[in-house]
Amino acid sequence: MKRAVRWLVYVATIGVVFAVGAVHAHLVGHYVFTGTSRFTWMVGYVILLWLAAYSVGLPDVPSSTVGAAWSAFGAVASAAGTISLAQLLIGSAVLPRLVVLGSALALLPVYTGLALASERVRRRLEGSDLIVAVVGPEEAMALAADLAESPERPARLVAVLSPEEASQTPAGHLVEVALEHGATVVVLDRFAQASEAVVAQAGTLHGRGVRIRTLSLFYDEWLGKLPVAELERISLMFDIQELHAQRYANLKRFMDLGVSAVGAVPLLVAIPVVWVLDRLGNPGPLFYRQVRVGKGGHEFTILKFRTMAPAEGEGAWTAENDDRLSRIGRWMRRVHLDELPQIVNIVRGDLSLVGPRPEQPRYVAELAEKIPFYDVRHLVHPGLTGWAQVKFRYGASVSDAHEKLQYEFYYLRHQNLALDLRIIARTIRSVLHRQGR
Repeated sequence: MKRAVRWLVYVATIGVVFAVGAVHAHLVGHYVFTGTSRFTWMVGYVILLWLAAYSVGLPDVPSSTVGAAWSAFGAVASAAGTISLAQLLIGSAVLPRLVVLGSALALLPVYTGLALASERVRRRLEGSDLIVAVVGPEEAMALAADLAESPERPARLVAVLSPEEASQTPAGHLVEVALEHGATVVVLDRFAQASEAVVAQAGTLHGRGVRIRTLSLFYDEWLGKLPVAELERISLMFDIQELHAQRYANLKRFMDLGVSAVGAVPLLVAIPVVWVLDRLGNPGPLFYRQVRVGKGGHEFTILKFRTMAPAEGEGAWTAENDDRLSRIGRWMRRVHLDELPQIVNIVRGDLSLVGPRPEQPRYVAELAEKIPFYDVRHLVHPGLTGWAQVKFRYGASVSDAHEKLQYEFYYLRHQNLALDLRIIARTIRSVLHRQGR
């Protein structure tokens, strides 16, 4: 149901824009717009509206009427402004103002209504999946915390049994607990899967319509991550598109270069602005350079606008609200302005637009010793943004790196252009909502 509301945003956008375009063509301009440049611009406007709607969180993020209205206004205003600016720069108003503004005004109540409908669906579906987990105590605590934070699919943990409890007498204890709580999903860790008694009961529940998932598969489907504790080296031997699909790798590189070309304009504009700001409250060099580890373990120098004193980054993890941040540097991090010079790294091929975040060599050495399979993340290009960044808070410790790695494994397993675009849109959304890191 919630997915249907999301699709309605896309369908409604197409319907409104082309309806307004048809009305203008037949009643005002008296022209046929299909097969012309106007039609191409109309398609571009639809795509801009889709991206803008997703970036401000429509239809899922707003939780009130006011929030829905403001999000809808932000989406239509930014898309209309962008298409108008593009036409101004090329010196040709191919898409009539009536179509641009008329579509925006018509979509304003539509987007608002769909956001409110999505919120009602969310409330009705909250906790719709009731989970019984047969896992150890540490996994149970981690699972409860993850489900309470930001699951990809809503679910609620209603009961936990250890593998020993589930397999002991009375026979059918797992079946009894699952039916008592009305479970819709039963999750088994690898120890539970090794118990014939537990697997037999899971088979009984499966026959009654209860879904059975391994802990690893449940994390993948419901939480968008792969639990390191459940993995073995052989389980990571899945196809990685960047390595095993040349067409995807070429398209991704093309997208990187295209975005870099567009991003070069704000970078050139930002350089003198940041230089002036530095003179006022952040004295020191304009740029900050630091060695990071990239694809294949090769080191490269990452480029950023400096946000701390010149001795930045020596010997300690950088915290989200680090005391070493200058006032201007803190603002630049909040709006992600400090990341803009990394466009140069993308052009060089050090970075991709989307991928695991690159770390410093000394941290990589430390984390590789403490975290199983850490080196797997270096099979692909690191990214300016990534699945771990949009799903997890700022990482400032070994435990945080361990948590982020589980999201990075999910990205490696599911890597494709659709997921890359989804991550980019979520990143834009986080920047607009000023979720600094």
